[in-house]
Amino acid sequence: MSSEMITADQPALPLAAPFAIRVENLSKCFHIYDRPRQRLQQLLLAPIKSRIKDTDVKYYREFWALKNINFEVSRGETVGIIGKNGSGKSTLLQIICGTLTASEGSVDVNGRIAALLELGSGFNPDFTGRENIYLNGSILGLSRQEIDERFAEIEAFADIGDFIDQQVKSYSSGMAVRLAFAVAINADPEILIVDEALSVGDELFQRKCFSRIEAIRQKGATILFVSHAGSAIVELCDRAILLDSGDMLTEGAPKQVVGNYQKMLYAAADRRAIIRQQIIAGQAPTGLDPETEETNRIELDQDIEESFDPDLKPNSTIEYEDKGARIRDAGIYTQSNIKVNNLVRGRSYCYRYTVDFATVAERVRFGMLIKTVSGAELGGAVSAPSVADSVEWVEAGSSVQVQFQFACNLTPGLYFLNAGVTGISDQVETFLHRALDVAAFRVITESGCLATSIVDFHCVPTLTFSEGI
Repeated sequence: MSSEMITADQPALPLAAPFAIRVENLSKCFHIYDRPRQRLQQLLLAPIKSRIKDTDVKYYREFWALKNINFEVSRGETVGIIGKNGSGKSTLLQIICGTLTASEGSVDVNGRIAALLELGSGFNPDFTGRENIYLNGSILGLSRQEIDERFAEIEAFADIGDFIDQQVKSYSSGMAVRLAFAVAINADPEILIVDEALSVGDELFQRKCFSRIEAIRQKGATILFVSHAGSAIVELCDRAILLDSGDMLTEGAPKQVVGNYQKMLYAAADRRAIIRQQIIAGQAPTGLDPETEETNRIELDQDIEESFDPDLKPNSTIEYEDKGARIRDAGIYTQSNIKVNNLVRGRSYCYRYTVDFATVAERVRFGMLIKTVSGAELGGAVSAPSVADSVEWVEAGSSVQVQFQFACNLTPGLYFLNAGVTGISDQVETFLHRALDVAAFRVITESGCLATSIVDFHCVPTLTFSEGI
């Protein structure tokens, strides 16, 4: 009931190697037996009959999960792998991690791998969470002393309370993923592999994980990320790979690869093979105009009201060390000055926080930023366009209430807010304090919303029909 965390079995390449992962001519064939007895027949009878008939005798059908896969991941690169179920994504990751053997080809890995693979493997269900931390930490190459030193951070990140001393078989899938991810990211991996494991966690925990993945990226780690969510691939990855039925169709810019995947996925059955060939040939798929379900724009539901959920709090908040200023009381308010965090699409709100100044500050500016669950920066603002236009002087012991009016032109979902204050220090503008993911809000799901993706551009569809001749 957990995510598998392992290290690659292959001997590591010299650290001077310019790549983290190299896959060459990789293929994987599984033997499919229709009846249990055929396994025994293959073991005992097939070799004899093959010699007699001078040809291969098989009691199984071949299923090629991967066929001649080739790609390379540079050190420090984040690569996304996308494809529908059965495309070979998980098989590929298991071969890279060393838990499956390739039928043909080779995989070279340069660096320590920490991986979260499919649920149901990795942890010993009869061990407690505490015991599994030490077990999986050792598998990842950590000594007992290193695990001791990191145990408090692992426990805090997993945040499963007293369940840490309960058997893992009593965990929910979400709790198991929390513990698995906490161990993996605290192993200081040079290569982090994630296979859909985070999809079982709640949105706040997903943001916490993505925040830590961002930090691991900034340290120069290599990340291989598998997801069915195209938006996560686009936001998180430097490059993407599209798999389909064991074939690698294309690789390149995440937006283009995800676009090709979605065109093939949602195409009519009689068009998929054509589109697949166009993708392989590097042509832009054609003939896939999106269908519109409504002819008139549906206005916002007038009876939807904002509300405040006290339990909707980020658990991924990160604060910079303050330099004489400190941010507090960040929140969102309606035009009637009511605090809310469940917002209605299309309405205006006020993001407010207070900054206390312990020391004198000069040339002060304030800022805000809105982000998605996976950390994509959607937009924000600063209180002055330049240092010259900033607040010239703020006295020690004073407080400033900062307000940013904004229009909620976002589609339903969960979002996070940053807050920051800058000033002049040693003749350079620097952060006096900064708080990441200091507040969260949800845009309420509503009926009749035609907007797609993240931002609502108020697109108005119009259909004009002509009479047939």
